[in-house]
Amino acid sequence: MFAIGEFARHGRVSIRMLRHYDALGLLRPAYVDPATGYRSYTAGQLADLNRIVALKDLGFTLEQVGAMIVDNLSPTELRALLTMRRAQLEATMVESYARLAQVESRLRGLETDAPAADIVVKELPAVRLIGLTTAAASFTPDDISPVVHPLCAELGRRLPDSDVRPAGRLTCLYQRSRQSEDEVVVRATVPAAVDAGGNLNGLEVIDLPAVRAATLVHRGPIDQVLPAWQALARWIDDNGHQAGEPARELYLDTPEDPAGWVTELQEPIRAD
Repeated sequence: MFAIGEFARHGRVSIRMLRHYDALGLLRPAYVDPATGYRSYTAGQLADLNRIVALKDLGFTLEQVGAMIVDNLSPTELRALLTMRRAQLEATMVESYARLAQVESRLRGLETDAPAADIVVKELPAVRLIGLTTAAASFTPDDISPVVHPLCAELGRRLPDSDVRPAGRLTCLYQRSRQSEDEVVVRATVPAAVDAGGNLNGLEVIDLPAVRAATLVHRGPIDQVLPAWQALARWIDDNGHQAGEPARELYLDTPEDPAGWVTELQEPIRAD
């Protein structure tokens, strides 16, 4: 038997926490001296303590932990529960990393400007594209990213089962919706020399007219592209132009590591 202090030391918890677990009925002492009220625990209770602490560290409330103990979950049931919780935590981590990337992007937008020499005005020819269209609630990263990534993936899945043979690289188009002041029409496309007929496997034909565009090459993860887009916007305003639509992201190189991505941003312009 261990006195409460010894048990706390072996279990790497505080005495106060053991008393709290006792009060909640999560981990009762093996023996309580009726005269002194001193609590004692057995070595076998370390496993019970470890389970409580592990569940608590995974984000379960003590009330939830108590319910699990009362339900006397089997190891298989507990493993399934912990696997689900781990997936939730991993999703939270992904979301947190994405938010951190956006914060970094905003900071770079405050600290750096793209040199005007890096911005090139090009005459983009008319092009026929094949792609998919959806809508995002707004231009905020929280609304755009969850829409763009699945849309591009779906385009990649449909192309092999169609008669379409891409004639260029993936290009995403962004245009304000006429249905809502915040809503954005998002298209994932590839250039292709096709007629409107044939087996398109649900893909749509999108014809873009020839335009003059201000362009800038962004190197790095696409979720850090905001400073580059804002540099283009400043250049367009400083040079007396107005931005046209749709804005385009042409993915020139997309290696497995997003840090190596190369994307050309294309903002149609027209003279004021």
